[in-house]
Amino acid sequence: MSQSAYIQFTAGSAVDRMSLEDVQQVMLRYRDQMALTGRQLGWEYEAAAFPYTIEKNPDEPWFYLKGTDPAYRYILVGVGSTPEDEANIHHIQLVLPDGSTHGDKAKANELCKYIAKRMAAKLHLFNGRTIHYNTRK
Repeated sequence: MSQSAYIQFTAGSAVDRMSLEDVQQVMLRYRDQMALTGRQLGWEYEAAAFPYTIEKNPDEPWFYLKGTDPAYRYILVGVGSTPEDEANIHHIQLVLPDGSTHGDKAKANELCKYIAKRMAAKLHLFNGRTIHYNTRK
């Protein structure tokens, strides 16, 4: 059974919403940061920290991360909004489809935390727990 995690943009977040292309850019920035860390350490940390390629079909409103290692398979990524108290709450959704590995779940959690912290957003993890990276007043 597939599992989902949500990054919600609420009052106090750095942005109100992100497009799919914006999310791709954040993931590419994450990959680049891991490559810089690897250069400092003297090994190919990028391949271990982001073992995926970004695959997108122009006809689909989502993209997926395809694993480059047998320990990793797929993570689906999409954006959307949900009406909540008559205000649209925009979010990013990461989905672990059936057949995902434990490695996929661990990397998806890392990516969720990275994006949510960077955007000062509210994160609903796969296990149902919530992390608030935004300022709540």
